[in-house]
Amino acid sequence: MEELEHTCPHPRTTLTEPAIFAKETSCDCRAPHEKLTITQARRGTPVDRPVRVYADGIFDLFHSGHARALMQAKNLFPNTYLIVGVCSDELTHKYKGFTVMTEIERYEALRHCRYVDEVLRDAPWTLTPEFLEKHKIDFVAHDDIPYSSAGSEDVYKHIKEAGMFVPTQRTEGISTSDIITRIVRDYDVYARRNLQRGYTAKELNVSYINEKKYRLQNQVDRMKEKVRTVEEKSKHFVYRVEEKSHDLIQKWEEKSREFIGNFLELFGPDGTWKQVFQERSGRMLSYALSPRESPCNSPPRELSPLRSPSPPSPLTRWHNARPSPPTSPKGATASISSMSEGDEDEK
Repeated sequence: MEELEHTCPHPRTTLTEPAIFAKETSCDCRAPHEKLTITQARRGTPVDRPVRVYADGIFDLFHSGHARALMQAKNLFPNTYLIVGVCSDELTHKYKGFTVMTEIERYEALRHCRYVDEVLRDAPWTLTPEFLEKHKIDFVAHDDIPYSSAGSEDVYKHIKEAGMFVPTQRTEGISTSDIITRIVRDYDVYARRNLQRGYTAKELNVSYINEKKYRLQNQVDRMKEKVRTVEEKSKHFVYRVEEKSHDLIQKWEEKSREFIGNFLELFGPDGTWKQVFQERSGRMLSYALSPRESPCNSPPRELSPLRSPSPPSPLTRWHNARPSPPTSPKGATASISSMSEGDEDEK
């Protein structure tokens, strides 16, 4: 039993190295190869060897849909050894069409998928009993959609009839054809992209006129990007100016309210200035109506001994001789009569 275990390859337990290539002449498995049913394989028997599952395809532009299909095949049974067959460029171009990746590139892509234990190069388009026996294949994994090719309605029909077919599920929304469709649809975008990255028009199979058109479009796009950048910076600048203006206006309004309040407090109807003015006006009016008298104890003004008093002027004498104004009408009449009598005496 131990010898048989050593002569049969086991699934990979490490991911530090890529999967091995299958030998073209024979299979490395030397253990007795008894035919298994799906029920037996799901129970994990036989214990002396893994269940050998085969999945084939083109695997052009290897993507997540491919990886998910291989993941399902790898996890069909508790102990699975997954062999992946990859068709050559010659067969693929003959039966399906031109590929983007070469067969070498597709082989290497499969070798570095974590679910793959062994890669079989130049896989056949149709599986024969001799091929299945040669590689000790227990089951074939593929999606259940009939695959019409090479003059057959379904190339897996005889595998299904033999009870060796195990279906996997396709991943919707992703396929090699979908990816190629995106590239063809946006061809101009990708051509311009690669021109920008340094590829020549000859490498891209682009005509001289289209090359000039793409380069002009690239220049226009760069100008648009610059304008967009300037617009963004301008918007940011305007926003900052508006923010500063708002702050200045708010501060101006606060200062204005403060100034108006101070003005009203000083010059308003009940302001401080009116009170001060009224107080000063009252003092000035009281001073005008009742001037202060000279002090009683102030010494009299003495005349200079060298100067004699000047004789009074006629106006002064007349002013002193003028009688004081009467205090009543009767007094006024009496004064007038006395003045008349005086005039007559003088005559």
